[in-house]
Amino acid sequence: METAVSASAIPAFPAAREARPAINPWIVAVVVTLATFMELLDTAIANVSLPHIAGGLAVSYDESTWVLTSYLVSNAVVLPLSAWLSRVFGRKRYYMICVMLFTASSLLCGLAPSLGLLIFFRVLQGVGGGGLAPVEQAILVDTFPANKRPAAFALYSMAIVTAPVIGPPLGGWITDSWSWRWVFFINIPIGILSLILTNRVVSDPPEFTRQVEAARRGGKLKIDGLGIVLVALGFACLEVVLDRGQTEDWFESDFIVIFFAVAVVALIIAVIWEWRHPDPVVEIRLLGERNFAIANFFYFLFGFALFGSTVLIPQMLQSLYHYTATDAGLVLGPGAMVIVVLAPVMVRLLPKVGVKPMIAVGYFIFAMSMWHYASFDLGTDYKHEALARAIQGLGIAPLFIPVSQLAYSFLPKEKNNKASSLTNLFRNQGASFGIAFVTTVLARRTQYHRSVLVAHATPFAARYQERLVSLGAYFARHGFSAADASIHAHAQLSRILEQQASFLASLDCFWLLGCICLLGVPLVFFTKRIAPAKGTAAGH
Repeated sequence: METAVSASAIPAFPAAREARPAINPWIVAVVVTLATFMELLDTAIANVSLPHIAGGLAVSYDESTWVLTSYLVSNAVVLPLSAWLSRVFGRKRYYMICVMLFTASSLLCGLAPSLGLLIFFRVLQGVGGGGLAPVEQAILVDTFPANKRPAAFALYSMAIVTAPVIGPPLGGWITDSWSWRWVFFINIPIGILSLILTNRVVSDPPEFTRQVEAARRGGKLKIDGLGIVLVALGFACLEVVLDRGQTEDWFESDFIVIFFAVAVVALIIAVIWEWRHPDPVVEIRLLGERNFAIANFFYFLFGFALFGSTVLIPQMLQSLYHYTATDAGLVLGPGAMVIVVLAPVMVRLLPKVGVKPMIAVGYFIFAMSMWHYASFDLGTDYKHEALARAIQGLGIAPLFIPVSQLAYSFLPKEKNNKASSLTNLFRNQGASFGIAFVTTVLARRTQYHRSVLVAHATPFAARYQERLVSLGAYFARHGFSAADASIHAHAQLSRILEQQASFLASLDCFWLLGCICLLGVPLVFFTKRIAPAKGTAAGH
């Protein structure tokens, strides 16, 4: 009788009426991954196009960076709220709203006549994009049984890792070949295709539908107004601090101090409020489960190291090795290819090797690859740069699938939706912290190495004088007067000094990223053992 009553309540939800269990789950996985890949790709592409956007809209480069900041802020606000929004609208409907909003705002971004409107449309785009990855992960968890879930996570990991790699060279090519506006226009056909396919193949699971319907009938699906305000305010201010901190000289700026204070106060109050709330918008209490809490730290560490190095490597190659944006992007390609090739292998190895050894080995290889980068010099060629990135991919490949398996190992099935919101929040925040860390350390260590090198570049240093005389003679042989040759020799030495200082700072960043990656190795020993999944049941 209870089953009949529950089934009779389902027609109130369109997603439930459209449920088609016969659809192959891999079709669902590919469809939902399409929009997530589009969103992550667009973020990476937009970074490359900033100078062209500044020129096209007649603004300074510093002003144009708000195109990125506005997107990241709105994205950070929506991520922790996505689970609650899925319950309010229904998961399928909310996912389609996100795709629709992202696609429509992409069109408006491409048509924007001014920077102000472009920033406003980017906020809308971030609101739409913020819900895609968490909802996709929740859909994958509920669509696949426990023993098939690692394979689904492998597909998800390919999108997360390859999109930031493809983005920079693709963005450079699009911008150079057409216009920066096409960086946004290319989302439109992908978004339309995603909407059509999602409407046809995706449906809300009956358990999720019954749970939400029961909450509505019982009056439990109430709006946690204060929680929404606190979470949105806290993460919005924190993202502004992370994205603008180095530009504004961190806590030397009143702007950063105010935003940081608001972020800290809002998030502390949010944690206390959400912990005690009977139906919180962000279920902090899930972090009380040890495996889930440690998995979220792994997600943070993963985002920190991956995105930090993905920003650092192309910047180093373009500024110090004089690579083009396309060539720098191609250096990142082997790492992505290694991950794509090894993903099916990791799925097969996981039941045999286990979660703990794979995560420990993954973070150890990741750390080794960062330290390998720290051993380079300015004479390192393309082959060795690409090989180092491939080694990094070898470390990333064993991470995402077992970490995802670890996160959901002991959670009740009805918590999948809220859990996916938190895991993506930690990964996203890890990426933001990693990028802020790299840009800050790079700037500060460049200043330090410059001061040390300048202290040794004195008229009393024999090698400095030899180099100065040699350069002066070189310029004199090429038609410069004695005075001009001396000026050019000093300028050339200053340029070499600056290059060396920047390069040494880059090596420091790689060394520190390696140390941070290594934190993941001992942490695996604190996780609870996971029994291997058997059969086809979707149990947890």
